[in-house]
Amino acid sequence: MLGLLKDKIAYNQVKRSYVCIIICCNFAINKIVMINKKPTFRKLTPSFGSSILVKQHVDTIDKNEAYWHFHPELELIYINKGQGKTHIGNHLSYFNNSQLILIGSNLPHNGFTDRLTASGTETTIQFKSNFLGDDFLNVPEMASIVSLFERAKQGIRFKVDTKKKIGPKIEKLLEHEGLKRVLKFLEILNFLAKTDDYALLNADGFAFETEQQDSAKIDIVFKYINKHFQNHITLDEIADEVSMTVPAFCRYFKKATGKTFTELVNEYRVVHATKLLNESQMSIADVCFECGFNNFSHFNKQFNEITGKSASNYRKEIKLIIQ
Repeated sequence: MLGLLKDKIAYNQVKRSYVCIIICCNFAINKIVMINKKPTFRKLTPSFGSSILVKQHVDTIDKNEAYWHFHPELELIYINKGQGKTHIGNHLSYFNNSQLILIGSNLPHNGFTDRLTASGTETTIQFKSNFLGDDFLNVPEMASIVSLFERAKQGIRFKVDTKKKIGPKIEKLLEHEGLKRVLKFLEILNFLAKTDDYALLNADGFAFETEQQDSAKIDIVFKYINKHFQNHITLDEIADEVSMTVPAFCRYFKKATGKTFTELVNEYRVVHATKLLNESQMSIADVCFECGFNNFSHFNKQFNEITGKSASNYRKEIKLIIQ
């Protein structure tokens, strides 16, 4: 009997070790699979002598290039024919037609076109809100455009009539250069600012708001969050990254973003959680820890406060969204 008992104990120890190895392997695989799912800071550079960046895709977009990212520039996208997914902040929907979308500064989003239909193109304009200078935004005639930029922080999808009128004008920007391109672009912005033919996509607002000044420090902070948000980030270490004392950093960051550092990190983690809930089969508990939350109840509280719903309800509802 004693021999059988020893054999059983030894068997159970081996079994536990085997299960532990399997769990560790699965966790490592999940980490590798999800490593490219973080919102990545992306630096955009217009061509020399230009204040706006205009580009056009005529081929199927490489899905490896359609990654989850954000940038301080606003982005106006027109797709004349195509199929794909619209993922902006906490908004997820699908399209099988043309699209005209304006994305605000530092609003996380994914690539759009999975497949362009015959003769289909995707034209993108990327620009900073002050591409004509800070003083120009204070001109009374620019008030409606400034308001448009503010709404864009939630993501704007323009409807059929506006797409038909403005889409071809966006495509023709490629034919113009210099001042003429800028003037034509201002005409487009003026029309979009005055139309009510649109819908807001991201009412909960996940934009990482920053002022234009001191953008280099904010860029450092975003990049550090992007690299380390899955771990605990102390105020000491982030303040050290920008060569500031903790009190000075806290005052600066609140003034620059309108949020505390902890609030921004939690929003960043929740945005990542929406990505995982949308596109992975991970359990909600695994999503919680994958996003850097070390307490499940705290994760649920933050997710509810930021999105207005629980993680489980979010996952259920997102499966029903098809446009």
